[in-house]
Amino acid sequence: MDFHRIFEMLDYQHRRFPLKVAFAGREDGKWKHWSTEALIRERNCISAGLLEAGIRHGDRVGVFAHCGSPEWVIADSAMLQIGIIPVPIHSTARPDEIAHITKDAGLSACFVSSDEMAVKLEKAGVVFEKLFSFEKKPKQDIVGWHQLACEPDEHLLGRIQYFRDGIQPEDMATMLYTSGTTGLPKGVMLSHRNIVSNVKSVLAIVPVGPETKAVSFLPLSHIFERMVIYTYQAAGVPVWFADSIEKLPKILPDVRPNFFTAVPRVLERMYERLMEERDKGGALKRKIMDWAIALGERFPYAGGHEMPLDYRFKRLLADLLVFRHWRKRMGGKIAYIAVGAAALQPRLGRLFSAAGIDVREGYGLTETSPVIAFNRFEPGGVHFGTVGIPAPGVEVRISEERDEAGNGEIEVRGENVMMGYYLMPEETASRFTADGWFKTGDVGRFEHKRFLKVTGRKSEIFKTTTGKYVAPGYVEQQLQRSHFVHQCMVVGLNQPFVAALIVPNFAALEVWCAANNVHWTAPQYMILNPKIEKLFKQEIDRINEERLGTIEKIRAFSLIHEEWTADNGLLTPTLKLRRERIVAFYEEDIAKMFIR
Repeated sequence: MDFHRIFEMLDYQHRRFPLKVAFAGREDGKWKHWSTEALIRERNCISAGLLEAGIRHGDRVGVFAHCGSPEWVIADSAMLQIGIIPVPIHSTARPDEIAHITKDAGLSACFVSSDEMAVKLEKAGVVFEKLFSFEKKPKQDIVGWHQLACEPDEHLLGRIQYFRDGIQPEDMATMLYTSGTTGLPKGVMLSHRNIVSNVKSVLAIVPVGPETKAVSFLPLSHIFERMVIYTYQAAGVPVWFADSIEKLPKILPDVRPNFFTAVPRVLERMYERLMEERDKGGALKRKIMDWAIALGERFPYAGGHEMPLDYRFKRLLADLLVFRHWRKRMGGKIAYIAVGAAALQPRLGRLFSAAGIDVREGYGLTETSPVIAFNRFEPGGVHFGTVGIPAPGVEVRISEERDEAGNGEIEVRGENVMMGYYLMPEETASRFTADGWFKTGDVGRFEHKRFLKVTGRKSEIFKTTTGKYVAPGYVEQQLQRSHFVHQCMVVGLNQPFVAALIVPNFAALEVWCAANNVHWTAPQYMILNPKIEKLFKQEIDRINEERLGTIEKIRAFSLIHEEWTADNGLLTPTLKLRRERIVAFYEEDIAKMFIR
């Protein structure tokens, strides 16, 4: 049996590798398990309940949840198999975005994960006649999970089968709204074929199967984690859903997974916890950990060459003294981490890999379902600092218009490329070349013949008054190599030089202050301290010298005490910079940097 439509993946799992524990989710502080058979049975009950509630084939139904869960996936599959279009809404979406998505998509009903999410809908001025909850006992005006579930009789089973039989691979399966760095989000229409083709591509290059245990903690409103969950279903991977990313340090040792997917910030936080442990130790422990971390960040293995013998011995010693204890805090069995959604600092990819956890970075877009390229786990398949080799079945080319370094717009072709933007035919047409390639809007080049490197966003590249172009994304990646930089944004459009707004890593800064006899106060005062300014000047001078070209060098900077988040509107739900909003918010700070 093969699968050509998304909802067939659970059936495929049931035939090939039925699991006693296919999914596990948190309920009342304890783990609750679902077998493959139980998932299919519950899926059919939810499909029957939706039909009984009057939801029809072709209707669009929202999913507004604070985290992924077995109920999320069951509801998704239940809708897909009867032709209902799931439309996820990011939990971090602003009220105006929630209202826009609801109206633009024409949502006839919505699932919420909790009463709290229902309140967010109310605050956005959104009212649904039919509101369903993943909870057993939600507020009185919301239909609870068990209340919705309906044991299907022969008639309902017949209706479900009728709808299943009528769904074609090229039919729209789901609609996801891209957060966008400016303006209101656009609805990306993805077909069963789009997503299934990407799942099959990933299955060919990721080492997962029934013997692999995975933890899922990224939001399923993003196509990245959602496609990964589909891949787990097709591969027969048991999945344990974390109810909060903040609980990950406790969940990992409890579940002891072999594999998970993450965004770079998760790995950065794991690294920060390692540094916090280092800072609590005595002088000898700090010296040993500094040596091991520095060794890890120089990890020379990129898949194409043998590791030098002396490095191999040093790595074994570092593993004995530091790395194995670090792995133990992550459960002790983690072997692979796939990273996407934003750029990963190469030094972190090297450090984790040196510690025995193979970290592989990939690249994709909502419009491409999402994976375009991915570093491989097999020998010769990884180069840190790139996003890897194009996925099987996905063609990638660089546009003919290129800069001096060979960077041009990345263009893609394959079955994974979207159907189009909902109700936006002109916008859809503008994203394709005359010969049918999708224009990603990202700029990059191929390195080592076949590894794709993303160097920036076409719409973000700016020109200084010297007449030279600067790719801010690349410069920001170099700045974030500093342990003291948490967030940053490069500016310089129509200015004589490049400058940067920097949100410091205040945890690291506090440790530095203690070691250098600098009195610590609140962050808003620390950024004004001359010694702190001198520290950042030294860090930027070092990065300018080691990493940046003449035009890219940072000539001025401004320290910011407040973190940029999706909640304060300065990041998108996928944690990308909303550059225009940041520029507007810090207009005065930016102006001061360019006053000479």
